[in-house]
Amino acid sequence: MRSRIALGAVAGLAVIGLALSGCSSSGSTGSSTSGKVDGKGKTLDVMIAANSLYPTEQQQWFKDVSAQFQKETGATVKFETFASANDELTKIQTSVLSGQGPDIYDLGTTFTPTAYSTGAFVKLTDDDWKKVGGRDRFVPATLGISGPDEKNEVGIPFLSRPFVMAYNKDLLKAAGIDKPADTWDGLADQAKKLTSGDVHGMAVAYADSFDPWKFVWAMAMQQGNTILDLKSKKATIDDDAVKKAYETYFGWLTDDKVVDPAAIGWKNANAVAAFADGKAAFLPMVSSSSQVSLDKSSVAGKYGYAVMPTIPPGETKLPSDGKAAATIISGDNMVVAKYSKNQDLAFALVKMLTSTDNQVKYTKTFGDLPTNADAAKQIESGNELIAPILDAGTKAYGTPFSGAWGDTQLALVNVVVQSIPSLSNGSVSSSDLEAKLKTAQDTAQSSLNKAK
Repeated sequence: MRSRIALGAVAGLAVIGLALSGCSSSGSTGSSTSGKVDGKGKTLDVMIAANSLYPTEQQQWFKDVSAQFQKETGATVKFETFASANDELTKIQTSVLSGQGPDIYDLGTTFTPTAYSTGAFVKLTDDDWKKVGGRDRFVPATLGISGPDEKNEVGIPFLSRPFVMAYNKDLLKAAGIDKPADTWDGLADQAKKLTSGDVHGMAVAYADSFDPWKFVWAMAMQQGNTILDLKSKKATIDDDAVKKAYETYFGWLTDDKVVDPAAIGWKNANAVAAFADGKAAFLPMVSSSSQVSLDKSSVAGKYGYAVMPTIPPGETKLPSDGKAAATIISGDNMVVAKYSKNQDLAFALVKMLTSTDNQVKYTKTFGDLPTNADAAKQIESGNELIAPILDAGTKAYGTPFSGAWGDTQLALVNVVVQSIPSLSNGSVSSSDLEAKLKTAQDTAQSSLNKAK
């Protein structure tokens, strides 16, 4: 459910990372006589986001992974977690500057371009791919944001997380609605019909650190605006398409009144909980990881997933220059630090974690989809709920592959964060929104000017 954000100093990191790469060692690890990587007495450090939905399960997963890896290689695995983008970037800054830190970082796909731009992570060779089982072990679509092109990749796909919309079948049926709308305007109309008493048409997490920008990005893309135009090196946040996206997103709460007023302070987990309690008809911008929670809730067997609308606000069909973006290319990539003295050991762990058995187990525990092709086939088999999620994955678009995207993503979120007081008072004025968009535009353009 996350897609992490890079914060500030990206250009500086890139320069330092490039300097560091010039003196980095190969980081090879000795092999035993059996040909396996010998990690006896070594510890591998892995940085990964804390799982706020399933914290207990994650702690057990850490123990299980370390035990399995110690059995296979003799090495132990130490996991570090971060709870926010600030935590993540601080750790990367410290590591790049000092040339030491975690051996492996588990990055959200939208952060991969920023990580790539630092030059501080291993650019994967054919031999490196062989160490993790080969590129052909992965679902092809999950490789779409591993690097700017196939010859310049740093990210090894670990999890796939296409975003979709959950809906309450019983509530829709009672309102005479056959299926979720494929336009944002149509969805708002349906949500109005489904709002009654303490049951609302939508559950939306306005205070979440990761969700808001994805709505704006999708609606803008559908209007032909990519947020960053890499060819012309221009940011396009100060465009009418982006303003319209924010007005639609805020309007669900302030004008349409199809969202619980408490949602102003909700994180994603709160939105999932409201839907699970039957208090919302639609839960947009959610991934397959929600299935683990929903199947244990009062809506078990009563909900389905659908591709989110791909026709932008104010339109009945996709504009000629629009892109039918249903979701970002979303998930996690694992990258190996150039400064690591245990690179072979790191690749051995990634190979283990992306094996068929481990990927199937992870999906059954946390809900995120496998990147391992064989595991994906197993998970898909007999699971009707997964079909719309896989369909959304085929309609996914990558965010701009630029070191500037991290700052841009944060700027998009900040527009929402800074609008919370106005939302609490009932509305966000056009002039206030325009001012915030100008600030976001300046931030994105400045970062883009500095990016590699």
